[in-house]
Amino acid sequence: MKKQLSKWLSVLLPIALGVYLTVYTYSQFSAQQLLEIKGYFQYANYWYIALALLIAVIGNMSRAYRWKYSLDHLGYSTNFATNYMAINICYLLNLSVPKSGEISRAVILKKYNNIPFDKGFGTIVAERIVDLFVLLLFMFTAVLLQFSVVKKFILDKIPAEKAILLLGSIAVIGLAILAVFYYSKLALVQKIKDKLAGLREGISTLLYMKNKGWYLAHTCFIWCSYIIMFYCTLFALPQTSEVPFGAVVTAFVVGSIAIAFTNSGFGSYPFMIAKILAVYGIAETAGSAFGWIVWSSQMFLVLLLGLLSFLFLPLLNRST
Repeated sequence: MKKQLSKWLSVLLPIALGVYLTVYTYSQFSAQQLLEIKGYFQYANYWYIALALLIAVIGNMSRAYRWKYSLDHLGYSTNFATNYMAINICYLLNLSVPKSGEISRAVILKKYNNIPFDKGFGTIVAERIVDLFVLLLFMFTAVLLQFSVVKKFILDKIPAEKAILLLGSIAVIGLAILAVFYYSKLALVQKIKDKLAGLREGISTLLYMKNKGWYLAHTCFIWCSYIIMFYCTLFALPQTSEVPFGAVVTAFVVGSIAIAFTNSGFGSYPFMIAKILAVYGIAETAGSAFGWIVWSSQMFLVLLLGLLSFLFLPLLNRST
């Protein structure tokens, strides 16, 4: 019962937050402003959105190639098509239950390539560690390039005392959990440790794989494709087409963080994109419309590729 409740809460709470942010945002606009937003949707240049989606497809292909290197290191053979469709299905499932897609990738490997779940999942965790590191680099770059903007957007809104207290509390709780986990002799904890051994082998591929250079090259390509994709979408509206490069990086980072707040950024992505673009003098009506155009187009691509992958993945593996 508790497990089911937790599962439903993990789905419904992010959706509720997204609905709240959407209702809150548009309740602040007058009837005239709502008509203005409608106009942005009507007259946007969707060729730039289409170009951005094409770049997204290529970036996902690179992600599928990158995954193959870590699996090859473990001695498991996979094909590009299965890896690519597993990634598409991952993004689709993440629309419902956050992070469930990562589990689905490992399950697909187990089903079609007979790769142990813990080892396959370990390679996925390794990917996420690398991607988190790259995102932190982008965040650091955004702070360096646009410190005054970041300070105005975030730091000035959080009292220093509260920030220190929050970080200290997180550190203490984290250390306590690690200590309990390390010294505990409970059967459940030991079972988790055994599972982590398989994860550790998957993560170790980052250090010992033969094709580290290609793995890192694909990582750079993937994240460059994200930046270029976001940059292309800015030209969909005249109001957003002339923002400085520093704003591109900052808005991209803010958008990436927003995706974690709700199911793939529902409600939170347009809200936060509008807020950060407003700091650069972009009207919130234009920023909000831009955020929804970008988010909606990305979700359309996720749905299309995810559903097609669900359909063709069994057919592909039936014929091989």
